[in-house]
Amino acid sequence: MDRIIRRAACTVIILACGLLTIKAQNDMEVLNKKQQHLAVIAAFEAKGDIEGLKVALTDALDDGLTVNEAKEALSHLYAYTGFPRSLNGLGALQSVLAERKAKGIEDRQGKDASPLAPDYDALAQGTAVQTQLGGGVPFDYVFAPATDYYLKAHLFGDIFARNILTYAEREIVTVSALSSMPGVESQLKSHISGAKNMGVSDEEIHAIPRVLAAKVGDLEAYRAAKAIAEVYREPFNEGKPVEHMMFPKGEPNMAYARYFIGNSYLAPLLTEGLPMSNVTFEPRCRNNWHIHHKGGQILICVGGEGWYQEWGKPARKLRPGDVVNIPAEVKHWHGAAADSWFQHIAISVPAENASNEWLEAVTDEEYDKLE
Repeated sequence: MDRIIRRAACTVIILACGLLTIKAQNDMEVLNKKQQHLAVIAAFEAKGDIEGLKVALTDALDDGLTVNEAKEALSHLYAYTGFPRSLNGLGALQSVLAERKAKGIEDRQGKDASPLAPDYDALAQGTAVQTQLGGGVPFDYVFAPATDYYLKAHLFGDIFARNILTYAEREIVTVSALSSMPGVESQLKSHISGAKNMGVSDEEIHAIPRVLAAKVGDLEAYRAAKAIAEVYREPFNEGKPVEHMMFPKGEPNMAYARYFIGNSYLAPLLTEGLPMSNVTFEPRCRNNWHIHHKGGQILICVGGEGWYQEWGKPARKLRPGDVVNIPAEVKHWHGAAADSWFQHIAISVPAENASNEWLEAVTDEEYDKLE
């Protein structure tokens, strides 16, 4: 049995390392270098972290971001973070450029915005852009008509007309900035939806929290990930949508649905040798009491929080990294905590004529007593 457990643990570790390496590479490559730098610059500007912003600007300029692109991102943000932080951000850029020039570094200025036509109508164009951002649904802020005009004519008309940054890049800047500010959750979710309408792909939107986590901070990444999960109606746990955890969520576990309370999902990982699958439980989901005859089972917890209980014993709280060795012939159940999604790898211990016996459900009364 010890040999089987060691073999199972090694297999899962190899799988995890491979998946994490691939995932980290993919996450960083989804957003191109320019998009990543714009996201980081926006986040530090919104936080008011001037020293962090200077580092971010230096890295961006070293990586090819033009001076005008940096100026445009910081100027764009005054509509979302206010003039004081926008001006402070531009001041930080000015300081960084002066220091670099003193060192003999000549930064590329980049293109300026194209001139507008003499008959350009900012209100008409801004109304069209705002409607596109809203997915084709016109919006009128009738409570404050003057603010409605400012939004349409100035923000979505004058500012968005400057073609130094694309609409998609502007939304990446906006989402990253709003993720770095407390108390603006509704605006953040609106701009996540708007980013899709402005040409930011689903994959690029989902990569923003990873960039913020790597370059800015956990809190900013948490806000972004939580809002994205809510917009996309994805499961979310401790700042991580389940889709973004180490192992795949899989498909609805319909074959065993009658033995579960709530929804679960199954993702087979290995089907030969040592069969194993990742099982994902929505909050409060749990399987019935059951027994593994002949061969036992090993659970390796990889995401969220859950429970494991053997008949006649107190329930055990499970967190990522916990391992449960379930001997054959032991009556037990396992599932998610009430307020958390939960994932574990289930490994069947090979045995001749092994079978599962499904028994009674874990009632709400029993489950609600767990602490």
